[in-house]
Amino acid sequence: MRPAIEVRIINNSKNAFPAYATEGASGMDLRADLEQPLVIKPLERVLVPTGLFIELPEGHEAQIRPRSGLAIKQGITCLNTPGTIDADYRGEIKIILINLSAEDQVILSGDRIAQMVVQSVEKVNWIPAETLRETARNEGGFGHTGK
Repeated sequence: MRPAIEVRIINNSKNAFPAYATEGASGMDLRADLEQPLVIKPLERVLVPTGLFIELPEGHEAQIRPRSGLAIKQGITCLNTPGTIDADYRGEIKIILINLSAEDQVILSGDRIAQMVVQSVEKVNWIPAETLRETARNEGGFGHTGK
């Protein structure tokens, strides 16, 4: 197992720091930081604050992803998934949620609303070319391998 990277964090919420729920977990749960319950109507999008601010090391990003339990139980998921937090972003982490169920859904302060995965990022140097190497797949895409 690789050593953990150090990430500076400001937590202005009443919640604990994000943490891994199990030894093998990739993501850390993020919690809502609300003054009052938030009702999300069917097909409504909302921006939910977390009260968290982070300083990622250069060469890293944080990805914001939905929580499967919230999606299956309440029909709530994240838009813009995965959301990307760049290493030079210093604003509050906020989560874009949408209610895909047919009923109003309520989010309370402290509810786990998303998960965050921190990853290293590779940078690209483009090499202009006139042709690309052929592969067995070539241009096949969008269901070319069947149902």
